[in-house]
Amino acid sequence: MRVLLLGGGGREHALALRLAEDASVSELICAPGNPGIAQVAQQRSVDIVDPGAVTALAVEVAADLVVIGPEAPLVAGVADAVRAKGIPVFGPSGEAARLEGSKTFAKDVMTAAGVPTARAYTCTEEQSVGRALDEFGPPYVVKNDGLAAGKGVVVTEDRAAALEHARQCGRVVIEEYLAGPEVSLFVVTDGEAAVPLLPAQDFKRVGDGDTGPNTGGMGAYAPLPWAPAGLVDEVMRDVVYPTLAEMRRRGTPFAGLLYVGLAITAKGPRVIEFNARFGDPETQVVLALLETPLAGLLHAAATGTLAEHPPLRWRPGAAVTVVVAAEGYPAKPRTGDVITGADRPGIIHAGTRQDPDGALLSAGGRVLCGTATGENLAAARDAAYQLVREVTLEGSHHRSDIAAVAIEGGIVIPH
Repeated sequence: MRVLLLGGGGREHALALRLAEDASVSELICAPGNPGIAQVAQQRSVDIVDPGAVTALAVEVAADLVVIGPEAPLVAGVADAVRAKGIPVFGPSGEAARLEGSKTFAKDVMTAAGVPTARAYTCTEEQSVGRALDEFGPPYVVKNDGLAAGKGVVVTEDRAAALEHARQCGRVVIEEYLAGPEVSLFVVTDGEAAVPLLPAQDFKRVGDGDTGPNTGGMGAYAPLPWAPAGLVDEVMRDVVYPTLAEMRRRGTPFAGLLYVGLAITAKGPRVIEFNARFGDPETQVVLALLETPLAGLLHAAATGTLAEHPPLRWRPGAAVTVVVAAEGYPAKPRTGDVITGADRPGIIHAGTRQDPDGALLSAGGRVLCGTATGENLAAARDAAYQLVREVTLEGSHHRSDIAAVAIEGGIVIPH
């Protein structure tokens, strides 16, 4: 089949690598892509949030499947436009993508479905923000109600900082803090059937020991040796199936990738957020361990035949990814610096570009990921950090503690 993949970040490079090695894929086209993706896919230029432009490209390349990577095209209704042409799409409708596009909408769905989550208020002016902060107390959790590219959440003990973030956002959701380790669970669904992938954990804060501001994610690992037995079954029963049923009840079934962000609290798993697409950088580690061909799985979800798909197969061992970020990230990342050592297997391009003379340059905040597998978490971590050490990018930084606490057995679930 001919597959058109939309996006140009680390998530899309990870998707492209797995799609390219699927024997059922005769041609892989990526728009707009990046220098890493260019090694395995034909690249095309298109405005990925323009439904008409994307649809025209899908028709032009005779795509048998369109895979939408980022959230912005989903919220813009790109999947709807492509589906209207009769082309299978992996990604939810614009209406269903509101699960990510609006925190308030997601909370409404969770409440209606009886999904365990944090108590929350939607606020649009300072007085109501102050009341919500006072009711929940620190740590304060303030979320931009709309899309914010992974950087719309502030978790802080500083009430003034929480108020300032709310002022900058305008419309926010303020939640009670959920204490406990976090888990990312990806679920492939056609709206009825649902297939969970391996749980992963990512690292949102920029600095070691979970210090500094939130980012789009500085690293991830899978599987989770500390996860409670039966965790995935419990989340599927109490979160995923009720949510999918509620979306069908509303007449906006969710088909694509439902990302369930969880906190494992003393009272059990609680939903922190939903996303409507693969998460970055968790995709890098989850797909590194997936043995089942990816294109067939996504095509089954896109065509309503997921119930007939064979059970997933997983490689033994573990995977770790470490993000190399540009100087100044996440506040004001510097771009245009020369990168060397990025041509090794396992280096995922997230924010790179090539200049006319062929030099590889930084072009974003999160620039590269070193992604590796190993027979266990420690071996995978060592291999990932070895990849990162071989990359040079002036002023770059990365966390040095990805997966360290899990390896040491130090992750504690509250009781």
